[in-house]
Amino acid sequence: MLNVFTLSNGRLFQEEIESLEELSQFHPIWVDLEEPTPEEKRWIKQYYGLSIPEDAIDEDIEESARFYEEDNGELHIRCDFLVADPDEPRQERVAFILNQVNAQLRSHGVLFSIHDETVPAFRLLRMRARRLPGLLTDAKEVLLKLFDADAEYSADTLEGIYDELEAASKKVLDGNVDDSAASDVLAAIARQEDLNGRIRRNVMDTRRAVSFLMRSKMLDAEQFEEARQIVRDIDSLDSHTAFLFEKINFLMDATVGFININQNKIIKLFSVASVALLPPTLVASLYGMNFRFMPELQWQYGYAWALGLMVASALVPMWYFRRRGWLK
Repeated sequence: MLNVFTLSNGRLFQEEIESLEELSQFHPIWVDLEEPTPEEKRWIKQYYGLSIPEDAIDEDIEESARFYEEDNGELHIRCDFLVADPDEPRQERVAFILNQVNAQLRSHGVLFSIHDETVPAFRLLRMRARRLPGLLTDAKEVLLKLFDADAEYSADTLEGIYDELEAASKKVLDGNVDDSAASDVLAAIARQEDLNGRIRRNVMDTRRAVSFLMRSKMLDAEQFEEARQIVRDIDSLDSHTAFLFEKINFLMDATVGFININQNKIIKLFSVASVALLPPTLVASLYGMNFRFMPELQWQYGYAWALGLMVASALVPMWYFRRRGWLK
């Protein structure tokens, strides 16, 4: 899908392009290629003179290829954006290309973004730009606002993680946690830990991209200050993810502790039963020796006496354990 975004009266308007002729009718500040076809890439090359690298959104690329500037002035940035899908949270690699130097090319002042699936931060920026006139002024502003939207999306996701952990905390700290409930809590905590880790990695990648923009000296004074504010916001998210990691570890330890307590209760019951059955076993062993001269062998009530002795020897330890509170 190829979408172009134009500015009109300070508002962002979106057009979906289905041919090279349609592409030539607009003067956008942002061209978004979502899972582009070879034909759409060819349109971009023919009209804008821009060749999209084949490895633009590959996961395995050299670190030096993530942020660099071409000899012709094209700025290349590859950055991960968070997709907080409840079932499968992940990062989506997005490649940006921006030409702010060579004014002779049609690509001058146009931001190109290439990715394989819908990115929530992109959707968030589009909705804001439609409602707020003057939010965007040029391609550099679009790029900064995308990074800002990604940081805010990460912050909203962190709030959701905190809410989920609060719900898990109530279940754990309630005290009555059986093995089934503990298993559900552990699964929920593990999901939130994974998502929190992805957010931490995502904001780290965003910080690197924004820092690269600041070092490139392509931002004006107002945009540079905006970039600094994005970095400050990311720093606050870093500290919040660290806090959530501590909370996750505490809940994990508490849940595992309750599981151990439940298991210890079971082991305690088995231990008490084993100890209580030792005296009857001893009595049965004595009367099972079958010595020739054993007084009770010829006694009419010998069998009843042995059974009663075994029952009594079992009840006395049980009574003692109950009195000491060991059966609770």
